[in-house]
Order: sequence, then C-alpha cells, then structure tokens
Amino acid sequence: MDAHSAGRPSQADALAARYGRAAIPAAGPWNDTLALLLDHKSTRAFLPTALPTGTLETLIAAAQSAPTSSNLQTWSVVTVTDPAVRAKLAAIAGGQKHIEQCPLFLVWLADVSRLGRIADAEARTLEGMPYLETFLVASIDAALAAQNAVVAAESLGLLTVYIGALRNDVEEVARLLDLPPGAVGVFGMCVGYADPAVPTEVKPRLPQAAVLHHGTYRIGDETAQRAAYDVELGAFSKRNEMQADTWTERVLARIATLRALRGRDLLKAKLRALGFPLK
Repeated sequence: MDAHSAGRPSQADALAARYGRAAIPAAGPWNDTLALLLDHKSTRAFLPTALPTGTLETLIAAAQSAPTSSNLQTWSVVTVTDPAVRAKLAAIAGGQKHIEQCPLFLVWLADVSRLGRIADAEARTLEGMPYLETFLVASIDAALAAQNAVVAAESLGLLTVYIGALRNDVEEVARLLDLPPGAVGVFGMCVGYADPAVPTEVKPRLPQAAVLHHGTYRIGDETAQRAAYDVELGAFSKRNEMQADTWTERVLARIATLRALRGRDLLKAKLRALGFPLK
C-alpha cells in the first residue's frame, strides 16, 4: 500500500466506524488492504484538480483485473468529458451536480455488443445471446470491474461515488454516448479528489448478524437488529446534514411506490429496445 495508507484507521476504529460500537464483530486478520476497504466512503463534493497523467488508464487496468464470467469480458466503459453531455447526464440523474464537477466521470456498460460483432465476423449464431442470463452476466461483470476501479482510486487518495440514477433513462444515455445495440449504461461513477471543505464519513452498515448466515438462512433477531441500525444510521445522517431519517424509512421511501423508481419501472422495455431481449 502507498503513502496514503498512513492515514488509515486502526482495526478497532475501522470496525467501529463501519458498524457502530454496539455491533463490532470479532476482530480477525488485518492489513493495509483491509484498512482501505473498511475506510470506503463516497463523496459528492470534488475539487476541480486534474488527475495525474495515466490515472484513468491505471484505474481501467485495475478494472480489467477483476473476475469476469468465462472470460467473456462483457463490459465496457465510457469516459465523458464534454460539459454539455455531462450536464444532460446530471439532469437524467435528478440534478446530481457532481457529475458536472468531478474531474473524471465514467459510465460503466453491460456490453454484449462485442460478442455480437464476433458472431457476425465468424458467421456464427449465438443462441444464448437473447437470454436474461447473458444480460445478468454483463451487469455483474461491469459491477465487479467498477468496484476494482473504486478500490484502486481510493488507494491513490481519490474518492468516488456511484451514479445508479443513470438508469432513470437508459435510452437517452445510450443516445448521448452513441452506444451500439447490446450495450447499456448500468451506472456512472464520479472520480476525483474530495473537497476537504465538505467532510466525508464512513457510513454505517447493517450488523453482520443481519447479513451473515451460517449453514442456512435464519431471520433471527432481525427486528431488533434493524431497530439498532436505524438509530446508528439516523445519527450518521444528522451528523452529515443529510435527511435525518432511519434506514427503515429510506427503504420504504425508495421502494414503496413506482414514482420513487423515477422511470426505472420501465427498464425492461427500454433494455429490450437497446438490444437485450431478456428471454
């Protein structure tokens, strides 16, 4: 790990930040890589500082080092530099201005178009192309690659934030980026140096007991675990001047109505229009 590791928290502090002091799991092995991962945080305030030459290519090298199903490599990424295009993408994402402000903005694609071009060049039919499984593979490939890039960015002292709201209008994103049939933007990503005037903090997660099951799935004390987490996340929100609500309230607000999906309830039809039949 490079010099940026010097500012990483201790194991005890990292676990406390991630889970809250009332839900710290048993401590295990520890190293700089684990410290980096547990210290992950998103930012929505970036300095205009340009990234060092070669940073983009380094992040993509890290992304291409992620696992990929059957080595199909069914993902691509578009870097967007045109301010006008960025402004339109920000509008699609509900006015997220950091899309316009960050020094590097990436759109990660589930991309089976490359496979289609191989089939055309080799005069072959790919019977598995139209199926949901192929789209799922491509989406997972893109997510794995992107997360590798996030870890690489954080190791270089950069911060990021994912932009899932590009799925509000995948057809317009495809038009803006001139995507071929069989390629769709599954999420965006802002990358850059965090503005120190806007503090960032590790966001607490559910206690491990809520997500870790041994042998079989057991609901157990989920209600009590959720109540405790509501308190923890509510305090985080208040400290960071976000909407002061609980995790339970966020879940209900995000999923309870079709309106909250912001057009993503039409995603299946739009994916089909973009060349993903989803049989």
